[in-house]
Amino acid sequence: MNQPNQRGGGGGFRQAQQAPSLAIRTKKTQLTTDAYTRMVMGEVWKKDWVYALIPFALGLLPAIFVHSWWWIVLAVVLTILFVLFRSAQVTGVTQLEQSKPLFERMAFEMDNKQILLRVGPEKEGKAMQLTWDLIDRARRDAEAYTLYLKSGTPPAGMAAWRLWLARTFDVPVFLHLPLRIFNSPNDVKLFDSMLRRKNLLPADAPAATV
Repeated sequence: MNQPNQRGGGGGFRQAQQAPSLAIRTKKTQLTTDAYTRMVMGEVWKKDWVYALIPFALGLLPAIFVHSWWWIVLAVVLTILFVLFRSAQVTGVTQLEQSKPLFERMAFEMDNKQILLRVGPEKEGKAMQLTWDLIDRARRDAEAYTLYLKSGTPPAGMAAWRLWLARTFDVPVFLHLPLRIFNSPNDVKLFDSMLRRKNLLPADAPAATV
């Protein structure tokens, strides 16, 4: 599993040198670990439920040769263990030291070059820089924008099966920007246009409305 500090080819969060000019500034918001876990669990199991059939099938495989109800029990146990393991990957992200900035109360500043994550008081707080090349894609729904960070580049020479596992069972890490934190409907439209110019929103997505 790729951890947040490995995403974007190892770029990660960086301390900002200065605030961007002509940036879109938001009010403060906080993504709680509980909210993150609920959102990611939904995404993960919507995609990975089919993989839970693999341990179930492996548990039933011996029944081809020896008929017994115990093979059903084994299949169920293996499936439960897989579900617990995959779920632990999701909850584990919230416990990592590198992930803590994602769950602090912060405001955002976005321009064409970067996103600043401002934590604490505006004049005394710290600002972390996230360049746009570290964002893989964006999603917009009726209440928020979600910006997904890119997965890190795997080490050279990694075995093919390990590479497949890392890519298949990665855990999404993202920034969550509720529409209510934008200071005006115009800021929402500007941010929407910014994401389209960077090809982070699908070209056929409807225009933003507030």
